[in-house]
Amino acid sequence: MNEKGLRIESRLAQIGSIEEPVTGAINFPIYQATAFRHPQLGKSTGFDYSRTKNPTRKVLEDASAQLESGDAGFACSSGMAALQTVFAMFSQGDHLIVSLDLYGGTYRLFERILSRFGITASYVDTNDMDALESNRRPNTKAVFIETPTNPLMMITDIEAVCLWAQRHQLLTIVDNTLMTPFFQRPLELGADIVVHSATKYLGGHNDVLAGIIVTKGKELSEEMFFLHNSIGSVLGPTDSYQLMRGMKTLALRMERHESNAIRLAEFLTTHVAVAEVFHPILKDHPGHDIQKKQCSGNTGIFSFKVTDARYVEPILRHIKLIAFAESLGGVESLMTYPAVQTHADIPLEIREAIGVDDRLLRFSVGIEHVEDLIADLGGALDAAREEIEGGQQG
Repeated sequence: MNEKGLRIESRLAQIGSIEEPVTGAINFPIYQATAFRHPQLGKSTGFDYSRTKNPTRKVLEDASAQLESGDAGFACSSGMAALQTVFAMFSQGDHLIVSLDLYGGTYRLFERILSRFGITASYVDTNDMDALESNRRPNTKAVFIETPTNPLMMITDIEAVCLWAQRHQLLTIVDNTLMTPFFQRPLELGADIVVHSATKYLGGHNDVLAGIIVTKGKELSEEMFFLHNSIGSVLGPTDSYQLMRGMKTLALRMERHESNAIRLAEFLTTHVAVAEVFHPILKDHPGHDIQKKQCSGNTGIFSFKVTDARYVEPILRHIKLIAFAESLGGVESLMTYPAVQTHADIPLEIREAIGVDDRLLRFSVGIEHVEDLIADLGGALDAAREEIEGGQQG
C-alpha cells in the first residue's frame, strides 16, 4: 500500500473518480477549453491557458506521478514528444550514455535530430558497469535506459546503474513503457526521470497516442514544467480522458498480458521452427534474476528468432487472430518484423551486431484466450515450414 492506504490496483481503478467536487462525476469530465476566465486582475483559478495547464490533463498527470512514486507528471502528445521534451534539458556539447538495444525511433531522435544540436550518445550494454565507466566522459550528463529493451528484452539492473550515476552526478532516465508502474517503478530504485509511450500499455487499446514523463525532485520537476509548457508538446483533454480510461484497467490487463506471454514463450521454446526466444520470464534469459529482483511481474511483449529467415513472410501471411502490425501493448495481439519496421532506422551493421536480424519477430501478446493464440501462431509456424520445406522438395 502507499501512504493513502490503497494498493496500486485500487489507485488505478479510481483515477479521477473523486476529483470533481461540484457534480461528483465518477469519470472526470473533458475540459475542452483553451482559455479560462480570471476572477479579477492578478488572480487565477490555477488554469489560464491549456498549453500550460488543463484540468483534465492535470488529473492524468497527478495520477501518473503518484503511480510512479514521482513528484510531478507531464502528459505529452506522443511517446516521442515525451522523449524530445526530456532531452531538451541538454545543451550543445552534452553527451549521454544510452542502452545498446534501443527502439529505432529513439535512435533516430538521437542520431538525426539531437545530433544537429551537438548532443551525442554512446550506445552500451547498460548492465555492464565497466562499459558504463569506459564510455563516461567529462561532458556526460545522463544515462538513458530501456529495460527490458525493445526488441531483444535485455535487462538492466536499475538500482546498480542509478548508484553509479549518482556517484558521478549524472541523471538516470528510464523508459518504463514495456513494464508500466504496475510491474516496475524505476524512481523507487533511484532513477530521476521515467518516460512512457503511453500509447502502449498505459492506454492499452490501440486508440490513443500519448506520452508520459514523471520526475523526482523539486528542481527537476520545475525544469520539466518549463520545458513542457515552452515546447508545447502537451496532450489534449480528450486524449487525456481516453488515456485515464485505459489506465483504470491496467492491472487486469497486465496480469493477462503476462500470463498469456509466459504460455506463448514456453510454447515457442518447444517448436522446431524456433531457434531462440527472448523473454526474461525464461530461466535461461541472461536478465532473469535481475528482473525478478526489481519487478513484480513481466511484460506481455517478447521476441523470437525462427530457424530460417524464409519462414518470416509466410508466418506473417498465415497468422489470422494475431495482426501483422506495428506498436505494442494493446488488448489485441500484434506481430512486428523489427528489421524492416520498428528498427529500420538503425544501420544494418548495428542491428545485426546486437541480434536484430532478418530472423527476428516481435510479439506483443494481447488478452485473447491463450489457447486461441497458441493455435494461431502454431498453425502459422507449421504452415510456413510446410510451404518452405515442401517447396524445396518439389
